[in-house]
Amino acid sequence: MAGICCGVVGEGETPAPIEPSSRPSRRRSLDLLPLKYMADMAVPSSDTSRKRHRLDLCPKDCEESSAVDEEDPKRSKVSSSSSSTVGDLEVEECPKFGVTSVCGRRRDMEDSVSVHPSFSQEKFNYFGVFDGHGCSHVATMCKERLHEIVKEEIHVARENLEWKSTMEHAFARMDDEVQSWSQSNQTSPCRCELQTPHCDAVGSTAVVAVVTQDKLVVSNCGDSRAVLCRKGVAIPLSSDHKPDRPDELLRVQAAGGRVIYWDGPRVLGVLAMSRAIGDNYLKPYVISEPEVTVTERSDEDECLILASDGLWDVVSNDTACGVVRMCLKAQKLPSPPPGSPGSDVAADGSDRACSDASILLTKLALARHSSDNVSVVVVDLRRDQQQQQSSNSNDC
Repeated sequence: MAGICCGVVGEGETPAPIEPSSRPSRRRSLDLLPLKYMADMAVPSSDTSRKRHRLDLCPKDCEESSAVDEEDPKRSKVSSSSSSTVGDLEVEECPKFGVTSVCGRRRDMEDSVSVHPSFSQEKFNYFGVFDGHGCSHVATMCKERLHEIVKEEIHVARENLEWKSTMEHAFARMDDEVQSWSQSNQTSPCRCELQTPHCDAVGSTAVVAVVTQDKLVVSNCGDSRAVLCRKGVAIPLSSDHKPDRPDELLRVQAAGGRVIYWDGPRVLGVLAMSRAIGDNYLKPYVISEPEVTVTERSDEDECLILASDGLWDVVSNDTACGVVRMCLKAQKLPSPPPGSPGSDVAADGSDRACSDASILLTKLALARHSSDNVSVVVVDLRRDQQQQQSSNSNDC
């Protein structure tokens, strides 16, 4: 059946997923694809060739402020001191965080997550989630390069730092690097290169948060999302770039493109988002320019959630914030017994509560039949908790 051109799109919304009628049916549905969870992805446990390296959560920039967790020597734990000094500027240490990223029911893992505490001279903290489509290499390039580009742009701006232009320049440079790579003679072991050399039909969403002492700077390009929980209220810090969003629909049409309904609204009937890094064959209809929000931090801030649409397709902002708040307030939970459902789920991070929250959100998305990769980053923004831990540390 041919696609239907949407002059005014948005007539039909994606139906809510049907909850399983019983606990056994839920268990059977989750058992259809056995998963082995890793810090960076989850793959069928029978295929070890698709494993990826663990996330580098503490790069060289923050080695001096890290310590080894006594319970798990392999997991680094960020120092709990609340602030330090760089020159005459007082800066806050990296907030606690947790990360979980799984393949879910997809055949391939195309998500990437990037966490770089104190990645700049100003000790800003960087968190990013990238949801690839067509193949994983654009998301992987964003994971490996975008924080370095942002760092360079911040250094260039220095005292005249203007966040909107800084992040827009960084995303534009990242998109240029992706285009240069796709047009070069370089090869990679990814699936798309084996099928089509110089493949342009590959891209990635990007939602990036730079957390400073007094600001939350969120840059979004695509349909991944950032949500702030403040005093129990979920506040979206980004807006999904869907082709049927009225302003995005007008922008695509003004550039000479069309939004066609084919299993949902898609640019030229192909891509289910109107902004992304890469996707050279859809330019200028699909652009890489991010929308940037700068939010002043408050003592009432509780947490920040960054996640790919594998979570947001089935879990609301309010529900996600409720889950994280519950984990942050709860006492340390006992580990599930070996062999029990979810006992093989693992997360990386600097804090057990944040890691538990990211795991629980991921498991909730899978239980609600999310059909996509699921990547979640949870950042603890509670300042009173950090100050209390710093005081306890000094008392010791």
